[in-house]
Amino acid sequence: MKYQTQKIAYWYFLAAMAVFAVQVLGGLWAGWIYVSPNFLSELMPFNIVRMLHTNALIVWLLLGFFGAAYFLVPEEAEREMHSPMLAYIQLGILLLGTAGAVVTYTFDLFHGNWLLGMEGREFIEQPVWVKVGIVVAALIFLYNVSLTVLKGRKTAITNVLLLGLWGLALLFLFAFYNPANLSLDKMFWWYIVHLWVEGTWELVMASILAFLLLKLTGVDREIIEKWLYIIVATALFSGILGTGHHYYWIGLPSYWQWIGSIFSTLEVIPFFAMMSFSFVMVWKGKRDHPNKAALLWALGAATVAFFGAGVWGFLHTLHGVNYYTHGTQITAAHGHLAFFGAYVSVNLAIITYAMPILRGRDPYNQVLNMASFWLMTGGMSFMTFVLTFAGTVQTHMQRVLGENFMEIQEGVHLFFIMRWVSGLAVVIGAILFIYAQLVPRREIIEPTDQYESEGA
Repeated sequence: MKYQTQKIAYWYFLAAMAVFAVQVLGGLWAGWIYVSPNFLSELMPFNIVRMLHTNALIVWLLLGFFGAAYFLVPEEAEREMHSPMLAYIQLGILLLGTAGAVVTYTFDLFHGNWLLGMEGREFIEQPVWVKVGIVVAALIFLYNVSLTVLKGRKTAITNVLLLGLWGLALLFLFAFYNPANLSLDKMFWWYIVHLWVEGTWELVMASILAFLLLKLTGVDREIIEKWLYIIVATALFSGILGTGHHYYWIGLPSYWQWIGSIFSTLEVIPFFAMMSFSFVMVWKGKRDHPNKAALLWALGAATVAFFGAGVWGFLHTLHGVNYYTHGTQITAAHGHLAFFGAYVSVNLAIITYAMPILRGRDPYNQVLNMASFWLMTGGMSFMTFVLTFAGTVQTHMQRVLGENFMEIQEGVHLFFIMRWVSGLAVVIGAILFIYAQLVPRREIIEPTDQYESEGA
């Protein structure tokens, strides 16, 4: 490890893995409710379980992004972080806000007053005081990281990372704007949800992936930076107006049907470019890096992101198709594989790469780590196919035949059982991953000179 302040990332990664465990367990619980609708319903209603599952996903991914930034920025900028104390204060605020949101959800404290209340907007259900805390934490982070970069070396990786993180923080401010008109509400709501996951988060993913491939393959920085700028350009060009594919059915002008269809179709390009970039860099690279598991996660992230976000997104993005499939299990299939490939996997890749360095040892438990990759990826892929078939049946029964809701639920019940089994595989894989990161093998191997000399 070249810079002492890179150790900040260790605590962010620990927090991220803890919330990751909560998130996948919550998903398994929610999945079982689809199989047995009354399961623990008096203890925890489905809407609360689902809220915990989706919000935990967002929180742990953000913790992973912040940790990745604190790990790679010192090395890219060639200087220590501006203020380690601010970084730890930021982590404390985020964890306090997370705990506050969980307590609010679990004990249904939404009805107390404006400060504790929930506005009923999916993914941004956090109480107002938690949203304020998120903004404060984001400002601390941006100040800390930006000052470090401005005083140090500027690289394409840090430039793209900062662009993505600044965009992420600024777009969250729309969470405080809740117009009474439902169409306007949804329009601005998508400014957060879509422009995060199909805009700014793509830039964060691309920069982390570029850093990993730079370290793992040994390819010249100049080549990687050229690819990075191409990916960023295509992501922003397609992603911003691609927001229109969410505007088809919320009362906005009809021209969004065509704008959304055309530009969201083009959103396949940056994910295909990322996948091609990853494999080309490995092919060109000459370095036999000891951390094989990190390389597997990096290549897996780019590949699964292409299929989940690119291919499965394209399957129902055209308005003529979306007219029938909107809000069905096909949407869930796309969402699960896209999030897992694009953002879960890249976070697990940087954690796999960084943790041995932060703990001062060679990569260990790599076989378990790679087994966790195949368990999680296989489970999520099977879940995607199951939900796709369930959505197809659901679309036909509901939108074509006009059958009622309970008949449809019976018609896809078998798919829900298979979905739960695939979710169990994901949970087992997640537990294996966390174990592999935190528990060393009995045969402790001293760090090799090669691995120590890289530092990160």
